[in-house]
Amino acid sequence: MDVPRRTIDRVTTTDLPRTDAGASPYRPGSAGYRRVMVAVFAAGMATFVLLYDVQALLPELVEAYDLTPARATLALSLTTATLAVALLVVGPVSERVGRTPLIHAALWSAAVVGVACALAPSWEALLGLRMVQGVTLAGLPAVATAYLREELHPSAHGRAFGLYIAGTALGGMAGRVVTAPIAEAAGWRRGLAAAALFALACAALVAWLLPASRHFVRRPAGAGAVLTGARAAVSDRALVALYVLGACGIGTMVAVFNALGFRLSSAPYDLPVGTISLVYLVYALGSVSSAASGRIADRIGRRGTIPAGCALALVGTWLTLASALPVVVLGMAALTVGFFCVHGIASGWVTSRAHLAGVGTAQAAAFYAFAYYVGASVNGWLGSAAWSRAGWPGVVALASALLLTVCAMVVVLRRTPALAPPAG
Repeated sequence: MDVPRRTIDRVTTTDLPRTDAGASPYRPGSAGYRRVMVAVFAAGMATFVLLYDVQALLPELVEAYDLTPARATLALSLTTATLAVALLVVGPVSERVGRTPLIHAALWSAAVVGVACALAPSWEALLGLRMVQGVTLAGLPAVATAYLREELHPSAHGRAFGLYIAGTALGGMAGRVVTAPIAEAAGWRRGLAAAALFALACAALVAWLLPASRHFVRRPAGAGAVLTGARAAVSDRALVALYVLGACGIGTMVAVFNALGFRLSSAPYDLPVGTISLVYLVYALGSVSSAASGRIADRIGRRGTIPAGCALALVGTWLTLASALPVVVLGMAALTVGFFCVHGIASGWVTSRAHLAGVGTAQAAAFYAFAYYVGASVNGWLGSAAWSRAGWPGVVALASALLLTVCAMVVVLRRTPALAPPAG
């Protein structure tokens, strides 16, 4: 059932004055633009270092606590699950308290919890702290794209969203590459501690560089306004397709990368954790892909760019069925490049579409992030379960089903009419 336009307008226009209504949005090449992009890049890195620092350590946790692969995966799945739930609260709250306070609070608190994870006295304590970490991390993904849309000139949106996703890609890579060699040499606790220290350094950089919001507009934060905004955010066909696309896309990545460590640590590869972590260097290609796809989308449009990323991810997944390690790595690289092309475009598309539809941008971004992390949580666990029951072909079957769903959402998006900017 569609939300009456009148209702949407009431939610999005009964706002307090802008923080600095006379200030021009930051344009590419300006000092303010550079400060924003470096800060948001660092914030994305910190968030994803802390989120994924346990992924490369899953075989170590299996051995340390005598766990099954599926149970060890809870160290990541529970974090993404609590992060997803927290996003539903943080997104609406940001419409009232602003973007930058939540970004700073998220980075500092998550880094502190990261230190506590390295000191956890038991498996149960580690799981509990990882759940708390999911809550603390929610501030950045809930508001980052909304902040960029508000503070940057529209001509920079595509590349800016791409660079933000590039930062998350490098953070995801660092979360695996930094922790695994240290864990192999000195234990998994020191690996987690190194990730937390890295995040603390990023939080300090963001505190120094990130400009305060100048174009943020406060919106009603009462239960009625939140529910009305939520209804609007799930009433637009294109937004719903983007939510499903994000959930299935990240579900593919986490399922495959979770199971990859178990596959490469088993026969015939029998690789140590530190060596396996080198495979995660393909995330650097994801960083390049998201930034490049954002620039391409600025020129030829999102509808023309996103299908190529989807097709490449699907081909890469099938390549991993090969037994030769170089071909497996090539397949992982193609999957990574394709996914970050799709995600980099989709995450920015959500806020742009929401703005044109009269939906609160932070609330729409929170719904996308909620779907994204639910997909990561559920399918990450399913990937490890598929590995235990059916080996790598089972993992590829799950990933293929998810990516075919992504392809179906791309078709929906291509058939959904674009919205025109509001007059005036």
